[in-house]
Amino acid sequence: MNTKTFRVPNIGCDGCVRAIQNALKAMPGMTSVQADLATKTVTVTWSEPARWEAIREALIAINYPPEEPIAL
Repeated sequence: MNTKTFRVPNIGCDGCVRAIQNALKAMPGMTSVQADLATKTVTVTWSEPARWEAIREALIAINYPPEEPIAL
C-alpha cells in the first residue's frame, strides 16, 4: 500500500474538494482520498492496480494538477 500527500494549488472551494475525491475514489485500487480546502493538500492511499502516474494524470484531466517539487 502506498500513501502520498501533495499540494493542489487549484483547490478553491468545497466543490473542488468533492470533484477531486469523486474522481480519485472511482479509480480501481484507491483506498482513501482526503482533500483539504484550508491547506490545499490531498492525501491518497492506494494499492495495485492504481499507480501514482495514473493518479497524477487523473488530477490533471480534471484541472487539479498536483504541485510538482521544485528542482534545484
